[in-house]
Amino acid sequence: MSHMIGKSAYKKLEERLNRYPQGAPPSETLYKILSILFNEKDAELVSQLPIKPFTINTASRIWKLNKVNTEKVLDELAGKAILMDSKHNGIKKYVLPPPMAGFFEFSLMRTRKNIDQKLLSELFYQYLNVEEDFVKDLFLGSETLLGRTFVQEEVLSKDNLISILDYEKASHIIKTASYIGISMCYCRHKMEHLGKACDAPMDICMTFNNIAKSLTRHNYARRVEASECMELLHKAYEYNLVQCGENVKNNVSFICNCCSCCCEFLVAAKKFGMLHPVQTTSFIPKINEDNCTGCGKCVKACPSKNIKTNTISLQQYIQAL
Repeated sequence: MSHMIGKSAYKKLEERLNRYPQGAPPSETLYKILSILFNEKDAELVSQLPIKPFTINTASRIWKLNKVNTEKVLDELAGKAILMDSKHNGIKKYVLPPPMAGFFEFSLMRTRKNIDQKLLSELFYQYLNVEEDFVKDLFLGSETLLGRTFVQEEVLSKDNLISILDYEKASHIIKTASYIGISMCYCRHKMEHLGKACDAPMDICMTFNNIAKSLTRHNYARRVEASECMELLHKAYEYNLVQCGENVKNNVSFICNCCSCCCEFLVAAKKFGMLHPVQTTSFIPKINEDNCTGCGKCVKACPSKNIKTNTISLQQYIQAL
C-alpha cells in the first residue's frame, strides 16, 4: 500500500468515492484504473466535489478558481463522461456519478483513442472479477440492492402481463422516458478486449432522461426514439438477455441487457446467488413437476444458470425405467 499512499491526489479521490453508500475498496488495481481515467490534477479537483449536484459557482468557490476556468474544467470532465451535466431551470449543474453504475462503465460505452481501453478492460476484470471486494460491496454491501431485473414480457400470456405492475416492465420505462440514449455495452466491450465476449448485441445499453442527455451530448450515446428502443428490447429478448436496471420505481436512468457470461449483474448472480445480489421480479418461473419431461430446455434457457440438471434428474430417471 505504500506505493498507493504516495499518490496523494488519487488517495483523496478514492476517499471521495467512498463517501458514497457504494464504495470502491482501495487496491493497487483501483489506483491504476483511476490513473488512466484521471490525470493527477483532475483527481485532486474531483476529490473536492460535493456528493449532490452542484453549480459552477459552487465548484468555483471550492476550487478557488474564477468561474470561466471552473466551467472549462467542468466541461472537460463532462466531455470525458467523468461528470454528468444537465440544466435545471436554466441553471447548469454537474454531478460526479459513482463508479458503478457510473464512470467505470461510461469509459467503455464507446470506442475511444484517448485512453488505453484494452489495458483498462484488463484492470476492470482484475478489480471486479478476480479481486471481488468491489463487486461484493457493490451488490451485497447494503440491504437495498443496487439493481433489479425486469420481467421478460414476451414469455407472458396476456392475462399474466396485465397483472405485472408498470415499474416491472422495461417497455413502460422506454415508452415513458423523456429522452433515450443507446450506447455500447460496457461488459461485453470489456470482455471483447479480453477475447471472451459472446455474440450478443453490443450496441444495446439503454439510458434515459438526464443521464441519456449528458451521454449523448458528449457522444457516449446516440439518441433514439422509443420505437427504436423497443426494437432493441425485442432483439434483446431474441438473444435471451436479461433486463437489469436501477433499483428504483420511478425515473429509471438505465437498463442493461445482460448476458450471463459477460455482464456484472448476472456474473454476480451466478457467483453469489444464494446471497441475492440483484432484486428479482415478482414473476418467477416454476417447474411443473407433473408435466416435466426432463428435456432440459429450461436448463439451457436460464440466463443466470440457476436451474440445474439435477432439478429434473429424478424425472429423467423415471422415464428411463
